[in-house]
Parts: sequence; structure tokens; C-alpha cells
Amino acid sequence: MASSSPDPAQTSSTVAGRFETVRRRIADACRAAGRNPAGAVLTAVTKTQSPEALAAALAAGQRVFGENRVQEAQAHWSALRPAVPDLELRLIGPLQTNKAADAVALFDVIETLDRPKLADALAAAAAGEAGRTVRVLVQVNTGAEPQKAGVLPGDADALVAYARSKGLAVEGLMCIPPADEAAGPHFALLRKIARRNGLETLSMGMSGDYETAIRFGATHVRIGSALFGERNRPQTPSID
Repeated sequence: MASSSPDPAQTSSTVAGRFETVRRRIADACRAAGRNPAGAVLTAVTKTQSPEALAAALAAGQRVFGENRVQEAQAHWSALRPAVPDLELRLIGPLQTNKAADAVALFDVIETLDRPKLADALAAAAAGEAGRTVRVLVQVNTGAEPQKAGVLPGDADALVAYARSKGLAVEGLMCIPPADEAAGPHFALLRKIARRNGLETLSMGMSGDYETAIRFGATHVRIGSALFGERNRPQTPSID
């Protein structure tokens, strides 16, 4: 029986073409908004992806990746990372406090800080690694959805201040707008919260709305299906 494994050459060609298309659309959206295209970073979301897909993305020149789960990210990148010194890994899924040390050891940026208890755990993990500063984004639940992670908008300022007091490097904010609402107002709200806290990084926009996010000032867009195609989603489909 013939193998059902993906053809690496075909995977590489398909993924490379999708990266070219998405990068062009990001650049076009930036120019339409009067922005420098270099100011919008593509974060490739690699949850559930195969080794062939990861290799194809790297071959296409991609170096910034987002992962939902610590354990899956370890499986994806632990062996690859030494060979790719300019790799940047960003945690974009919810983080349990008991995984904080593993997350700090693996990820360059944790985008999903959403509560003081997690800030405490990340600070403690940083203390265990001499000289390590933990870079974070505060995730804001702009739609106040009870099933979704993120601090409520009215509590975001306090969490930013608390995280800073714990020695965390708060670089910006992240959000995932409700699927059944226009994304623009949520992006605008995130930008407003960021500005009053002196934050420049805005991680917002996914495969279906990243051009809108760029118009509202996104500095990082998290793209999965537009790059790798639709795939099985055993977890909550809220990050990509």
C-alpha cells in the first residue's frame, strides 16, 4: 500500500506559495494604511502541524512562530531550535501556572498573560534562570466572553501595572475578537488600552481578519490556516 505521508517537495512548494501570498497581502495592507510593511510581523501558527510543514515554513524564510501548547511546542522545536539560531517562538495559547517554568525556558515571548497568579508564576520562573527577563503580552478579552481567556478590558491597566511590578517585560497586548462580531471595534479597543499604558506591540489579527488588524495598528498578526491550509482542530479554535 502506498504511503499516505505528505510529499515533502509538494508540501514545501505549496507552503512557500502561501507564504508569498500572505506576505504580499500584509505589505499591501500596510501601504494602504500608510505604514511601513516592516512594522507588521508575520507569526506563523504551527499548532498541529507536521514536521514537513514546519520544514517548509523554515525553507520559506519564516522565523517567527506561534504555538498554543507548551508540550506540543517542545515536540515541534526542541530538536530544531539549535539549528535555527534566529528562531523566535511565541506562546499564543492559554498557560497554566504549573507550566510557567517550561514556557519560560522554551518561548521568547508569552502573549497570554491574563491574571496576577500567572504573573507571579512567570516571575518565579524567571528568578530560577539567572539574568532572564520574561517578555510578555497581556491578553485582553475584548468581548468579555466567559469561555475565553484574557483579562477584562476594565482590569487590563491594573494587570499591566502588576506584571511590571513583578519584573516582567510587558511589551504589549494581545486579543482574539469574538467570532460573530466585527473585529475592527475590538482592535480599536486594544489599541486604546495599549496607548494609555505606553505599549507599542499589538498582537491581533488572524487568517480571516489580519488586514483589518493591520489597519488598526497590529504589529504582529497570527496566521495559520492561510499558510498551512485547514486542519484538524482538537482544541478550541480561538487562536488561529
